[in-house]
Amino acid sequence: MDEARFTLFADEELGTYRIEAPISSGAMGAVYRALDTSSGQPVAIKHVKDTRHAERFEVEARLLSVLRHPRVVRVLDYMQDDRGQFLVMDLVQGMDLHTLLKERGRPGLPLDEAVKYTRQTCEALRYVHEQQIVHRDVKPQNIILGEQGIVLVDFGVARLLTEEEESGTAGIGTPRFMAPEVFAGGAVSPRSDVFGLAATLWTMLTGKPPVYANPTPLTELVSGLSPQIATAIRAGLEMIPERRLASIDALARALGQRTDSTVGRSLARSVERPAARRGLMEAIVRTAAAVFQAAACSVALTDATTGELVYQSAWGAGAKEIVGVRLAPGKGLAGSVVETGEGLAVADCRNDERFAPRIAAGTGYVPYTMLVAPLMRQDTAIGAISLLDRRDGGRYESGDLERLALFAELTVAAIDADSDFVPALGADDAIDPF
Repeated sequence: MDEARFTLFADEELGTYRIEAPISSGAMGAVYRALDTSSGQPVAIKHVKDTRHAERFEVEARLLSVLRHPRVVRVLDYMQDDRGQFLVMDLVQGMDLHTLLKERGRPGLPLDEAVKYTRQTCEALRYVHEQQIVHRDVKPQNIILGEQGIVLVDFGVARLLTEEEESGTAGIGTPRFMAPEVFAGGAVSPRSDVFGLAATLWTMLTGKPPVYANPTPLTELVSGLSPQIATAIRAGLEMIPERRLASIDALARALGQRTDSTVGRSLARSVERPAARRGLMEAIVRTAAAVFQAAACSVALTDATTGELVYQSAWGAGAKEIVGVRLAPGKGLAGSVVETGEGLAVADCRNDERFAPRIAAGTGYVPYTMLVAPLMRQDTAIGAISLLDRRDGGRYESGDLERLALFAELTVAAIDADSDFVPALGADDAIDPF
């Protein structure tokens, strides 16, 4: 380890956390073992010595904190000060695959073992991708073999903060595990994680990471390797993302493996009896968040009996807390949009007089920027769709409203087409937040 990279010291305190010892370091920051003095729980703290993009860090960390899957490290907390930004995670006991390979590789690991670890990592990444999140830094050092198998750790939040300023340099990641489009400063997608995992499997089998566009057939490097597995790895390492395997699940199937899609908590939530099928309502908010790269999305509809606006479904950070909340007519940004029938793009919603900070604080999510469009049935606003915080750290602008208006139109059509499935919204289907 490069000791010069460690800037926190034993017994130094960060809020309720006390630093105990360094764990690892890299170009993106350092990781420390610490103790949560309020609970006695050991934790790992990632320190990013970049004080820029504070809002972007908070938005992404907040989203990561609601992920729940046995193969994904749990993010417990996040904080910032003049020394940088800190992500607090569960301390996963075990050995990362990089260390395991150095200790047991001859030079690689046995095929069955390497494929088993890959399948378990596929389970983690499939869940993560279904929640509209890309890990961004899949490599052996970020895959830990614990008591219950593989756990994926250390999401690439640091790279998310720096890649716009430093595209294509070895200083922002591990090139041989980084998809070529990411290394070149291009768009990041789930296919980028496919490349990282395929490169990890290659490394587990050969003892060395692949070289970009390596012409050497893998079957010549690993004796007894089946053509099926060699072809699957090669397809995962395609240089052009459009030619690469399209998903982590596709990689697992190509390897002859199956992944369980039923494990893990969805970031989408709905009231007990939403206005349309739960699956449809949650697909709407999940898809809208993905299309607009939002950290959270919600759909609220007007209660025909009381006139209140009721949050039916939501996705992302704060989803559990916002569903079922009732707003008095005209209250908050969403209420204002329903009342006027006009959408809003609010660059700084915390300083907008229409913003309801007490409601936001009650849900645990106080956004920086919002985009809200009315859900129109003919000439009547029946509700609103809201997007909170752009994950790229930008601000929503009036130009975004036209696209959201089209999505809102599709949302109403979908709800109306499915309306015969469920009873109408009633006063007992939601709650008042206060």
